[in-house]
Amino acid sequence: MEDLTARQVRDAIAAGEVKSVQVVSGLFARIERLEPVVGAYLSLFKEEALAAAEAIDGKIARGEAAGSLAGVPVAVKDNICMRQGATTCASKMLANFHSPYDAHVVERLRAAGAVIVGKTNMDEFAMGSSTENSGLKRTVNPWDTSRVPGGSSGGSAAAMAARLCSAALGSDTGGSIRQPAGFCGVVGLKPTYGRVSRHGLVAYGSSLDQIGPLTGDVADAAMMLNVIAGHDKRDSTSVPETAAPVCDYLAGIDEAPEGLKIAVVPEFNAAADADTRGAIDAALEVYRGLGAQVVEVEMPHFQYAVAAYYVIATAEASSNLARYDGVHYGHQSAAARDYIEVYSKSRAEGFGDEVKRRIMLGTFALSSGYYDAYYLRALKVRNLIRRDFEEAFVRADCLMMPVSPTTAFRIGEKTADPLQMYMADIYTIATNLSGVPGISIPCGFDGEGMPTGLQIMTAAFSEDKLLRIGRMFEKHTDWHKRKPDLRG
Repeated sequence: MEDLTARQVRDAIAAGEVKSVQVVSGLFARIERLEPVVGAYLSLFKEEALAAAEAIDGKIARGEAAGSLAGVPVAVKDNICMRQGATTCASKMLANFHSPYDAHVVERLRAAGAVIVGKTNMDEFAMGSSTENSGLKRTVNPWDTSRVPGGSSGGSAAAMAARLCSAALGSDTGGSIRQPAGFCGVVGLKPTYGRVSRHGLVAYGSSLDQIGPLTGDVADAAMMLNVIAGHDKRDSTSVPETAAPVCDYLAGIDEAPEGLKIAVVPEFNAAADADTRGAIDAALEVYRGLGAQVVEVEMPHFQYAVAAYYVIATAEASSNLARYDGVHYGHQSAAARDYIEVYSKSRAEGFGDEVKRRIMLGTFALSSGYYDAYYLRALKVRNLIRRDFEEAFVRADCLMMPVSPTTAFRIGEKTADPLQMYMADIYTIATNLSGVPGISIPCGFDGEGMPTGLQIMTAAFSEDKLLRIGRMFEKHTDWHKRKPDLRG
């Protein structure tokens, strides 16, 4: 069943062509064969998944409504709370944390009949661009196991690329869905901030975090968004239906937008390597051939996005992660002799180097004497970046650019230089700062056979348009249908 989309799996189960138990059993056989190679999962729920699949089969046999994802195997990033197993955020700090509740999106998945097969690996507390910062496991890129899968949702992207699930959830704070999707040749959608509830998502940067799907094609992303989008009163940033109604994102997805205008910023594309530029230019030619008009726009404040992001995100991380002190939450050091040592040693032992680095950066930016110079100034830059997007969307329906300056880099290539690693997110960060939706879709391969991602962004709460624009390209290309040749 690994060659089928999530929609095809759902439809085959609903039509009685195959049992959900058969689908899930076959998937776990594939996981047992390929997971030792890929390393996508931190935990697996085989018994629970088979029981859920059997319950779905029973509902279908009785003619009962089984849900819009009935029987579809789904993976969940391990910073999204679930009652099943541990929710670790790939950190030693939370290695033994068992959530007492399900996140809002997990509730939605269960209500839709999805079968959750496991929790995926990630950069610790979602801080990273390669999943090399996981404190628990290494994940590789299924297209080339010497390369990274991207991050921080690298486990979800790798599981999707290797077809170790039919769909997956990730989280995106500065590109953490779109960049690994681009690196692994799958589709990754970051919805508008506030479109999907963050209730049950372990916080990194609260004003930036957003949950979204990673899937095999754009229509599957629309199907997943149908399930997880909508207002949730438990999340104060969740936008009410009266302000931004949720539509059926699958309805009309195959209808190409008429008179499509695409905005590009030439200097952005020029900053990518030659293979990436070539793939983006070829994708734009596809759109031109379908009647789209490409216009050039200026986004003068985009160049400050990385600097602003690494002040705002780290400041919020410093605040959010202060709760992990060895007393209230998280790992407690056995070597501590007093309260000060409980705090200092527990955090030193529980957090990895990158998390510590970002906590220190954020604490400095918020400290007395520096708050105005760094944090408040970064917030002002954020507003200017948001204005750049608003002006671009007056001139065009969408903005297109690369997902990353390069394709997936080799494991260990950037770990010694954090600044170089941070620049891997140069194209994705501004989307989170502005809150608009963005999607990564496969658009080609480089000279070494590694996937390239095209990033598309539209105005806030216009996911329906965004998905239709992505689907427009997908219907006339086959990049999303190509799969890595993995052998276990």
